[in-house]
Amino acid sequence: MLNLPRLPLLDNLKGYQGSWLRSDISAGVAIAAVGLPSAIAYPAIAGLPPETGLYASITPLVAYALFGPSRQLIVGPDAATMTVLAAVLTTVFASSAGGADRVTAAALLALIVGILCLIARLVRLGVLATFLSRPILTGFFAGISLSILVGQIKRVTGVQIESDGLISPILELLRQAGSIHWPTLVFALACFALLQVARFYRSPVPGPVFVVFVAVLLSYLFDFEGRGMTVVGNIPDGLPTFVLPRLEGLPIDGLLTGGAAIFLVSFGSGVIAARSFAALGGYRVDPNRELSGFGAANIAAGLFGTFPVTASDSRTAVNFAVGGRSQIASLVAAGTLMVVLLFLGDVLRILPVAALGAILAATALSLIDIDGLRRIWTVNRIEFIFALIALWGPIGLGVLNGVVIAIAATLVYLILQTMYPHDAMLGRIPGRDGFYKLHRVTEARPVPGFGACMVQDSLLFYNADYVRERLEVIAENLPKPTRWLVIDASAIPQIDSTAADMLGELQSDLKNRGVTLGLAELHTDARALLERSGVVEKIGPGMIFEGMEDALDAYETKYGRNDGQSTGSVEIKPDDHVQTGGKNGQA
Repeated sequence: MLNLPRLPLLDNLKGYQGSWLRSDISAGVAIAAVGLPSAIAYPAIAGLPPETGLYASITPLVAYALFGPSRQLIVGPDAATMTVLAAVLTTVFASSAGGADRVTAAALLALIVGILCLIARLVRLGVLATFLSRPILTGFFAGISLSILVGQIKRVTGVQIESDGLISPILELLRQAGSIHWPTLVFALACFALLQVARFYRSPVPGPVFVVFVAVLLSYLFDFEGRGMTVVGNIPDGLPTFVLPRLEGLPIDGLLTGGAAIFLVSFGSGVIAARSFAALGGYRVDPNRELSGFGAANIAAGLFGTFPVTASDSRTAVNFAVGGRSQIASLVAAGTLMVVLLFLGDVLRILPVAALGAILAATALSLIDIDGLRRIWTVNRIEFIFALIALWGPIGLGVLNGVVIAIAATLVYLILQTMYPHDAMLGRIPGRDGFYKLHRVTEARPVPGFGACMVQDSLLFYNADYVRERLEVIAENLPKPTRWLVIDASAIPQIDSTAADMLGELQSDLKNRGVTLGLAELHTDARALLERSGVVEKIGPGMIFEGMEDALDAYETKYGRNDGQSTGSVEIKPDDHVQTGGKNGQA
């Protein structure tokens, strides 16, 4: 009998109770109400028509409901993803041969993101979700937020701004102050103030929903369009239709690299959102399974003429607040928005663009996590510096380059964390087994003639020289006569060929000083590499030990036992690296 795979939705509905249906319906309607303003506003960030935002709030929801693993996560348009998309589209069309429009390019990018999600799922690359650390994402999203704020100048003032960056657009606005359409600016400021009041007083009606309702009503009563204010304009009243986007006139290399950038940012932020709400719901998130859900959502977006999506913080928060229990809430939200498309397009047509600018500005401000930045500053100043680097990237070099800056900052941070491995001298406590770090356990004493030290990190090409310097300093400061120096390698998970050569050279240097080098508790992979490189043979198989106790037994068998009484102390002077932030004595 053929066993077909079950849809995740069917597994998520196991144990579903009829009493939950009312909560799911209420949550679905609330999700649609909260998502409607952003669905219309967010496409403007990337220069896309408003209906694409509605499409992105319908078909991806259905796809994630069917294939996503989470019962309560809601996908949809995301401000940060839209900003990266805007930068990608600008780059793509700068090198395109013409013949394609932005909607087609956005749909192709959604397909690429979806396919990348599924490929990453097949090879279990869910670990990519943690590649951009939380401090760097916090800084990056703050930079994205400032870019979004600057991008609203035209919508809230009516002034066409050509400059890029943070300061230049503001200076250009000041130079063109005479061209400001003051009714538009006043109305935008009023909408923004209304949003802040609703947030401050925790209005039961979400602020964006209330602003859209008031804006449409005032536009109808006072004919804002006739008074020179820009409105959304015609929104197609049909449902999204299946269409395979065509590649004609678009650079495939630009689409692929752009899709990869969107994938990394959207998946990273999406999984952070999923984990945050999973903590509230008392369950865990599997990033690899989320890749399936995000992949399905983005493929659906691409096949129905819209743009890449990811987890939506605001919609998921509403789902939790109202009490949604399953992905039925997503299906109800999608159905509600279909009704809006079919019957309320004429109403939304007169929505002032200034109101959307105010909503986007308020959203951008909410993405700046001041408390998060303050906490990073308190906990780790180095991480705070990298957060500022990631913040500067989107502003100083553009959003797409900002993604590269964020990735580069992550790599530099990772390298710095492992460039100066911890080391510690080891000794024994008389009458007790085992070895102890001398700087942490005051009762521990060095074993006469038997130098023992620990290195705590992988030995790789970029830290091999530093480790060699540290081990040479340790060897120089060993009390006389010390015959052996044994390295406890239990905390060295990896060794590369450069580090292997370094150990071979160190063995020769120590031998010239009359000290024999030994290694204990090597990991399997590290030992195999040392065997292939000939280092084990050079050191001598007899100096490779299963544990430090075995090494000490071998030493005492050869030279006799001294009852663990020290004939001297070991004082390791810090080198210049340590004085400027190295890690000696901190292991």
